Amino acid sequence: MTSRVIPVSPFVLTVFGATGDLACRKLLPALFRRDFAGQLPDRATIFGVARAAMSRDDFLAMVRAAVTKYVPASETTGPELDRFLSRISYMAADAESDNGWTELAAALSAYAERIQVHYLATAPHLFGPICEKLGQYGLSKGDSRIVIEKPIGKDLESAIRLNQKVGMIFPEERVYRIDHYLGKETVQNLMALRFANALFEPLWTAAHIDHVQITVAESIGVEERGPYYDKCGALRDMVQNHLLQLLCLVAMEPPHSLEADAVRDEKLKILKSLERIDETNAAFLTVPGQYRAGACNGIAVPGYAEEITDRRSSTETFVALKAGVANWRWTGVPFYLRTGKRLQQRSSEIVVTFRKVPHSIFNSNSGKAVQTRLVIRLQPDEGIKLWLMIKEPGPGGMRLQYVPLDMSFAEAFDVSVPDAYERLLMDVVRGDATLFMRRDEVEAAWRWIDPIRRAWSQMNEVPRPYVAGSWGPSAAAALIERDSRTWMEDAP
Repeated sequence: MTSRVIPVSPFVLTVFGATGDLACRKLLPALFRRDFAGQLPDRATIFGVARAAMSRDDFLAMVRAAVTKYVPASETTGPELDRFLSRISYMAADAESDNGWTELAAALSAYAERIQVHYLATAPHLFGPICEKLGQYGLSKGDSRIVIEKPIGKDLESAIRLNQKVGMIFPEERVYRIDHYLGKETVQNLMALRFANALFEPLWTAAHIDHVQITVAESIGVEERGPYYDKCGALRDMVQNHLLQLLCLVAMEPPHSLEADAVRDEKLKILKSLERIDETNAAFLTVPGQYRAGACNGIAVPGYAEEITDRRSSTETFVALKAGVANWRWTGVPFYLRTGKRLQQRSSEIVVTFRKVPHSIFNSNSGKAVQTRLVIRLQPDEGIKLWLMIKEPGPGGMRLQYVPLDMSFAEAFDVSVPDAYERLLMDVVRGDATLFMRRDEVEAAWRWIDPIRRAWSQMNEVPRPYVAGSWGPSAAAALIERDSRTWMEDAP
């Protein structure tokens, strides 16, 4: 099978923070790959904007270096890269002063008939000022759209303030709060798996599902994000957005359609149904951790405190928690969430474990019947596995084996799996907000997260140490094992 490339309408995309890490590592390579695939129209234009004064030639040299670094050489050695660079201009503008804004507005006015997208790939404290400038200089008119990255606030109060500032300039239907995890093919296929097949949805209830695990594990440390990460931690950096969004897609009711608000209405219901975790139960339901020196991928690495040069830091680099959804479909089904840095391997997956068969007809010589599992793997190799019991071939009697029905996107489709940013950028141009967070979703997530943070503070909860290269603190294993379950870390 091959995938289809659907062109989009002519647009002009302005990337604020165009010289930063996100633009160079993700956005510009993603745009190039869409151009390489033939999805960008001839009249697609990209403006890079940053504070630094820079010539267009110097900026294009930077873009060329970024694309060749992060895109396979097989795609960057032909004429396509020069074609992509010809679409790009650069202008200097200061988010916190009027410098450069008159010139930027004049340049963009030449493209007034096209779809206008403003992408804020900047530090979060600049989101509000940039939106104010866009409004002040007439760049928020018509159907112009604004894209903002996480973190959207550091707690509920700051998230509300930020949403209000953005909302004063751009109406909600033109605000795209991006979570790149939702752009992954496997995440979207979770909806197709549930709602386009008659097999799973009748079983997608507490009557048939034993528990759900959601893991987002990273083998890297904080790297250059140390100053930001130490003020944030894993709970706010990963759980509040990525993991809760994945939980919502697993647990939500079928929407009446795939319209953006229909999907987001159902996700919001799940966020509002999450059982509260606070000072009364946080010690039992949550485990914060912080990595110590160890080895990852065979290389010795320092501990978190040494990496950020602050031995007194109590910032968590790992979180495991047990969540519950209080509604008719899910009451009694635990959702085990965990995320962390410097873990044994890079792996992101959702594991839906079904209940045991009510009665086994097989004797002990046949082998143990293991619960059916649906494994939805987000990275590194996107795909879906359904683990089932079958009879081992041969005349030796009834011998049970646990084997997967395995679907890898790379093998099933004659195309490389697009990066999440490739899809999400094109969705913004199309005006499809289905995979983006709505304001009330963001605020509902913070309402659930904030009591956990307060509980840790009140309990003086110190992150549990774990060795870099392991699967986290032993308390995280105890969290699930006290329920007679285990984390699924490798194929059975």
